[in-house]
Amino acid sequence: MLDISVEADAEWDSRIGWVALAERAVAAAVAESAFPQLATSERSVEIALRLTGDDTVRSLNAEWRGKDKATNVLSFPLAEADELGVIGDANSPELMLGDIVLAQGVCATEAAEKRVPIADHAAHLMVHGTLHLLGYDHGDDVTAEAMEAREVRALARLGIADPYAGDR
Repeated sequence: MLDISVEADAEWDSRIGWVALAERAVAAAVAESAFPQLATSERSVEIALRLTGDDTVRSLNAEWRGKDKATNVLSFPLAEADELGVIGDANSPELMLGDIVLAQGVCATEAAEKRVPIADHAAHLMVHGTLHLLGYDHGDDVTAEAMEAREVRALARLGIADPYAGDR
């Protein structure tokens, strides 16, 4: 069972249903991962999502990645790779996948540049962040292509167009 905690700061448009969007985006990413059973397990699988401002993300990026700039999304995995395949049951301890943090200003700027609704771009970043929590990365061309393919399939589940179509 996926348990997504969402905290949205005031600069994120409260008219958008961030909790529902996050639940759908995380579920789509999990479904397209090597661990789709996490979504249907009786075991609680927890993710914390923070929608915050650029200054907070810049501080976190500087502290944890040594990069003193805001970025669109940060992921902080907590689960070990060998924990991801363990289904468990309702009596199993919760599986803490980790935290995802999105920067509102960066997200809004990128959405405007791509000419897509901010909710669609935020969903993409939520999918991307969830895949990082599940062990996926884009450090080289091969892993980047594999991760992007999962993102595209997850976004299609949400009715969101391929964000990489113009790059090919």
